[in-house]
Amino acid sequence: MICCGQMVGPTPQPPGIPVTPEEEEQIQPEIWAIHGQATLTWLLQPAFRSPYQGPQSLSPAANGRETIDATLYAGVRPWPGGEVWINPEVDQGFGLSNTFGVAGYPSGEAFKLGKAEPYIVVQRGFLRQTIDLGGEIEKLEPDLNQLGGTQTANRLILTIGKYSIVDIFDTNKYAHDPRNDFLNWSIIDQGAFDYAANVWGYTYGGTAEWYQDWWTLRAGVFDLSQAPNTVALSRGFQQGQFVTELEERHTLWDQPGKLKGLYWLTRGYLGTYL
Repeated sequence: MICCGQMVGPTPQPPGIPVTPEEEEQIQPEIWAIHGQATLTWLLQPAFRSPYQGPQSLSPAANGRETIDATLYAGVRPWPGGEVWINPEVDQGFGLSNTFGVAGYPSGEAFKLGKAEPYIVVQRGFLRQTIDLGGEIEKLEPDLNQLGGTQTANRLILTIGKYSIVDIFDTNKYAHDPRNDFLNWSIIDQGAFDYAANVWGYTYGGTAEWYQDWWTLRAGVFDLSQAPNTVALSRGFQQGQFVTELEERHTLWDQPGKLKGLYWLTRGYLGTYL
């Protein structure tokens, strides 16, 4: 299988840059921002022999598919520490065999909802509140879904609205965003992390993050989709998921590192496996 693409999108969020109190006085918090990204991905598959083929198998015929998305990131700071973001997006295209037939699917840009015509969907719309708790002052550079400004090393971050669980949990600097790094579904997130989401990977929920010295504790509650890989989410959180993560930060051989433990609990209309 051959994959190629032109990708322009979000980069992994770097930690804040330490600054002195004098330097902090020169930093003006960003009040509003507009960013954008566009990603075009082609998947090319040669023909191969297949002794069996079902409705969800990868077609053995030679095939080529493409996906396109373009996202607007619009944000505003309504009060100190607060940020409101909205991300409308245009999507179009299909994955190979409509995103079926491969255990570790080769494109995280393909959804199980292919369409030949472009369509618009609001993928994210959320409020983030940062509460400084003291410690070293850090400078935040402007980025996608991040207004420039300052924060303290110890802080509490509250996020509520519509976003992806893996915007906050299970992040990885090297393999997390198919628009910038690896494409395969099994690599961009933990393969076993079956997180709550609609067909595009987003849901409604709320998260609290506590950053303190060398560790961070995160916890959140999220809405499940009515059925896996569907558009509609369950009404009134009738089905839901609790996620928590503990992160430890260290330096080993002069290189920064992290250890993370992730736990999730899902309550929904699920099958019984004996």
